Amino acid sequence: MTEPAAAPATTRWGRALATYGRPRIAAMFALGFSAGLPFLLVFTTLTAWLTEAGVARSAIGFFSWVGITYSIKVFWSPIVDKVRLPILGRLLGQRRSWILLAQALIILGLAGMAFTDPAQDLVRMALFALVVAFGSATQDIAIDAWRIEAAPVEEQAAMSATYVFGYRIALLVASAGALHLAVRMAWEDVYLLMALLMGIGVVATLLSAEPSVKRSSDAAFLEQRAQDFLARNAHLPRPVRMSIAWLIGAVVCPFVDFFQRYGLHSLVVLMLVASYRISDISMGAMANPFYLQLGFDKAQIANIAGIFGVAMTILGGLLGGLLVVRYGLLKVLLLGAVLSAGTNLLFSVMALVGPEPWMLVITISGDNFCGGLAMAVFIAWLSSLTSTAYTATQYALFSSLMTLPGKFLGGFSGMVVDSIGYFQYFIYVAAIGVPAVVLCVYLMLRERRAERAAH
Repeated sequence: MTEPAAAPATTRWGRALATYGRPRIAAMFALGFSAGLPFLLVFTTLTAWLTEAGVARSAIGFFSWVGITYSIKVFWSPIVDKVRLPILGRLLGQRRSWILLAQALIILGLAGMAFTDPAQDLVRMALFALVVAFGSATQDIAIDAWRIEAAPVEEQAAMSATYVFGYRIALLVASAGALHLAVRMAWEDVYLLMALLMGIGVVATLLSAEPSVKRSSDAAFLEQRAQDFLARNAHLPRPVRMSIAWLIGAVVCPFVDFFQRYGLHSLVVLMLVASYRISDISMGAMANPFYLQLGFDKAQIANIAGIFGVAMTILGGLLGGLLVVRYGLLKVLLLGAVLSAGTNLLFSVMALVGPEPWMLVITISGDNFCGGLAMAVFIAWLSSLTSTAYTATQYALFSSLMTLPGKFLGGFSGMVVDSIGYFQYFIYVAAIGVPAVVLCVYLMLRERRAERAAH
């Protein structure tokens, strides 16, 4: 019996492109927009409003603490994973009900900010900003869980690329768009308009289908331990027993499940999670100071980063999604690791060339294109690591671990630049991305050995 002929390359690429036309992937654009819109409205855009209102710089600086909610969302992700909301949970399902609740919090928070005068009641403004940030972080948890459960692994890169597309568009609307609007209308009206734009995400949530997820037997076995605890400790007060049992099932079991599934290999996985984006994240704090000190003005940086940077990030993400469908996850994961580290060398070249606009275009375009590709495939890979029983909790853990090492090293970036200069600093940043490349190669070799053993 003859083997069926392989499909032509054009047909395979056509199938890959068709992935973006599926309803659940198209919905990711709107959900990505809904996730990106509130982010800058409680950060840089809000600081512009506060500055115009005459708020002291020291007070404005304290508003950055609102962002802590995004870094600690892993602490309440088990609640989003396991607690079924009354009424909404029955009508929409576990994931969509939490997304809708989070969107309602964001809308209420933005409306509250719109009806608050920061010059008269700064504390109230801070509280409403905290509501927006908490709702936004909760929405991130729920959307990530919906995305992972709504599509198979081979479509996750396309899902994440579309999400990044919507997210980036929202960032433009919430930053440059909001600033342009503030020239023509009051800040209060701008924030009310932004609250209305959250309706895009609300509509997408209502029209999307709830994922159909089958819980694994391993998860059921793990959570039996919570039931065993209840049986062994009947002498304890019921509220205490139920609280501890819930913590075992919702908090302990997701971590036990991960280490149980991957064994010693889980250490390699976690090292790659921590190191994959370390180059880009650690150098982020020095990018704008580098541009300015090299001799570019703010208008040049804003225009080139805004036009070429955003466009290239979107294109890189979309290409990453296509490549994963066409060539598989690990090959493109390795490509992303190499490009993420290697494009930092463009900054070293620019340190030698000087303030040439064409070099700024090349550097920002290359860095953002490769960063968008790497991020799309990395999100897809992280999604493949999660168990459907603990999607929200495990993904929140990975996303927190992904940013922590880079942020920590980024804190020392100014000291490193002062010591060795920009040219060598960007070579150093490229070098710290090498371990991620090595780990990707290891994973590819391990997968090939597993495939040979299976045959």
